[in-house]
Amino acid sequence: MPGSPSEFAQRKQAIRDGVWRELDDRGISAFPRPVRGRIPNVRDAERLAQTAEWHAARVVKVNPDAPQRGVRFRALKSGKVLLMPTPRLRSGFVRLDPSRIAPNRWFAASSISGAGALAEPVSLDELPSIDLLVFGSVAVTERGDRVGKGEGYAELEFAVLRTLGRVPPDVCIATTVHDAQLVTAIPREPFDVSLDLICTPTRTIRVTGARRRPDGVLWDALPEGRRQEMPLLEELYRRRSG
Repeated sequence: MPGSPSEFAQRKQAIRDGVWRELDDRGISAFPRPVRGRIPNVRDAERLAQTAEWHAARVVKVNPDAPQRGVRFRALKSGKVLLMPTPRLRSGFVRLDPSRIAPNRWFAASSISGAGALAEPVSLDELPSIDLLVFGSVAVTERGDRVGKGEGYAELEFAVLRTLGRVPPDVCIATTVHDAQLVTAIPREPFDVSLDLICTPTRTIRVTGARRRPDGVLWDALPEGRRQEMPLLEELYRRRSG
């Protein structure tokens, strides 16, 4: 798809705006509303938990947004080690091991605030190898393209994990969305990360074809000041430069 970075950004934003508007107009998304500027809260993790990819995974990384709290809780209930990025990656990643948390605290631990109290911070060198990644999404296509809120954190998280060798290039990446979040096309940029598995309340979509993912952090494409906002990125950059 030809176009400049600004054209890509405008087209992606138009897609987000269309999905947010439809979800609010139809009353699909749960609290908080309006949904604009957020990962839509459709609260459905049932189909993902029924997949072979889910059952095979031992270590799962899930985004910290409220709509995926059900996914995080299911991971802990299933005995999976849960890796969560802190909001905006300001403090890197944290790890929740259900064997080290009382079962009556698993639901609390699946929230952002609960994870802050119950999770263990992990350094870059302590990050485990990950079997399954779950992204929050605003819109997706059946070809595996996606857009989030537009801040780029999911892509950065993947790029950091690839740079560190904690995920292989063919790691399974899933998302949970409502059917209304499926669109026909999304512009693709070099830093974008394609999906393998899309779970809606009515369908499980397995993406076919080649995966489209960067092989690490694209330093030249980082927005100005992003390294300073995230100590984790600054540490990675120093290692690269050293």
